[in-house]
Amino acid sequence: SDGALKAARFMELCDAFDLPLLFLCDTPGFMVGPESERGAAVRKMSRLFAVGSSLSVPFFTLVLRRAYGLGAMAMSGGLAVGPNVFHASWPSAEAGPMGLEGAIELGFAKELAAAGSVPLVGEAARRRLHESLLHTGLERAGATSVARTLETDDVIDPADSRAWIVHGLDAAAVSAERGDGGADAAAWRTRRDGQKRRPCVSPW
Repeated sequence: SDGALKAARFMELCDAFDLPLLFLCDTPGFMVGPESERGAAVRKMSRLFAVGSSLSVPFFTLVLRRAYGLGAMAMSGGLAVGPNVFHASWPSAEAGPMGLEGAIELGFAKELAAAGSVPLVGEAARRRLHESLLHTGLERAGATSVARTLETDDVIDPADSRAWIVHGLDAAAVSAERGDGGADAAAWRTRRDGQKRRPCVSPW
């Protein structure tokens, strides 16, 4: 929870001083549960989305490994479409609405329980079913599979990451100078009246 506030404040700081953001995403999602909720998790984590949706500087998302649940959305600027330059993944990336282990335990609880109740071989049968479901889930959550349906621009060779970032920075700078990107791109570095934007960072 506190980490979410720290990340949101950092995003505000970068936005206030015209620094583009690069999100290197490897998250299993937000931690949930009674202990997390006692720490005001919802309020603190939602701050990431509030700040991400108001970013005026260009930002880039590179998924390195895991991108699950709302945590992945937060690591993509809340999936704001304005100044988002690109959203790319390494081949090692995997994504989904929640972590695969938890999704299998919750979504297939009845099937796993039934397999585990078989006399003598129940535990082995449950383990085989779990492994089969996990294998299927990993195939569907793979980077190339996800790129066909979600907001992924491309699955890239990790060795090309630097080139993508440099090209993204160049493209964002040209777009801001020409105003090709509309209000969001034009707002990078200046306000609509042509004056420097006033830095604004939350005090908490």
